Amino acid sequence: MTITSPPAAAGRAAGLRGRSRRGLVGWGFIGPFLAVFALVFLAPIGYSIHLSLFQNRLIGGNSFVGFDHYRQAFEDPRFWSGFGRVALFLAVQVPVMLGIALLIALALDSGRLYGKGFFRITVFLPYAVPAVVATLMWGFLYGTRFGLVGDIDRAFGISVPDPLSPDLVLVGIGNIVTWEFVGYNMLIFYSALRVVPRSLYEAAEIDGAGPWRVITAIKLPAIRGALVIATIFSIIGSFQLFNEPSILKSLAPNAISTYYTPNLYTYSLSFSGQQQNYAATVAIVMGVLTMIVAYVFQLRGMRKEA
Repeated sequence: MTITSPPAAAGRAAGLRGRSRRGLVGWGFIGPFLAVFALVFLAPIGYSIHLSLFQNRLIGGNSFVGFDHYRQAFEDPRFWSGFGRVALFLAVQVPVMLGIALLIALALDSGRLYGKGFFRITVFLPYAVPAVVATLMWGFLYGTRFGLVGDIDRAFGISVPDPLSPDLVLVGIGNIVTWEFVGYNMLIFYSALRVVPRSLYEAAEIDGAGPWRVITAIKLPAIRGALVIATIFSIIGSFQLFNEPSILKSLAPNAISTYYTPNLYTYSLSFSGQQQNYAATVAIVMGVLTMIVAYVFQLRGMRKEA
């Protein structure tokens, strides 16, 4: 039989009380964050799921409909039309935008660009312009009767393609988004390039590697993590496309419909069609699809990095 002395037992009890107090202090630090996180993130998601499972009827009030709204969403041609449009936008605009941003970042990191500080600020500056202001500015530039396109038509007597026509409006939106976010992605890539060890460049120079070889063998592999992160952000942003088509809709009502993108469709259902329950369903389905695409790309990016 082991007999514990009173001082030893008291010491263990004090240690337990100390760990308990430290645990409470830790919860005190993260408690405010958890409360805000639950209020602004978890609660809206939970309420949206609740709305998607019910239907507010004129006769009978709020009634449980189960997964009927989800079945309706998967059979809704308007939803899939908007989803296909943003998927096409993602497939074309994101590679172009990230490619331009990467080229600018490589040019800045090369050390051969004169006035790179001014150039870096100039490229990043459009990101500081609010999306609403940028879209209005470009929308008026696109105008054939009052904007730059119309001025070129009248000045040179030629017919410039209308960027707000049904066939080109998505290209016009892509140009606006690219103008807005090239600088943001450039800064991500440039920051990643700045932390690449200089010793790698020195070793490559000793081995006789040229600039192109340095880029493909050292710089691009070193910033692969930044490339993955920027692409994931761009995927999420593409599927959330809303501001640009929403603002341009008044300038091109025949080209941009109420279901031009899934987010615009959700907005129209909720505020114009008074179908909040179905709008919540479309938002949840779109969120899940976005999460799946972003997660698949992340897994592929991490696998290649490993």
